[in-house]
Amino acid sequence: MMRRRLCIAGLAAVMIAMVLLLAGSPSITANTQQPAAATAEVRIDNFSFGPGTLTVAAGTTVTWTNRDDIPHTVVSTDGVFKSKVLDTDEKFSYTFTKPGTFPYFCSIHPKMTGNFAVQ
Repeated sequence: MMRRRLCIAGLAAVMIAMVLLLAGSPSITANTQQPAAATAEVRIDNFSFGPGTLTVAAGTTVTWTNRDDIPHTVVSTDGVFKSKVLDTDEKFSYTFTKPGTFPYFCSIHPKMTGNFAVQ
């Protein structure tokens, strides 16, 4: 009988210790949802960039897609970004990390111009 009381007392002590341990543990939750990255699209078609002028937030990734039947490039006037020659349906992406104004053009057709304002 004494052995049984010791066993029950020991079990009770373990249970109390577990309750105290768990009660003092901070609750930790993980946020698995990341905010969606900002994106913008520019269409190259009929010898023009559309939209030609765009304002985006810093951190936005811009993707140019050549929908024209001839090759084009996307080159910033200050050398910040430069695409390869883009054939029909090819894409070029650049992420604007700093605020500023970023004019660009097609190096094959220099009269084709566009501009980004990054805030």
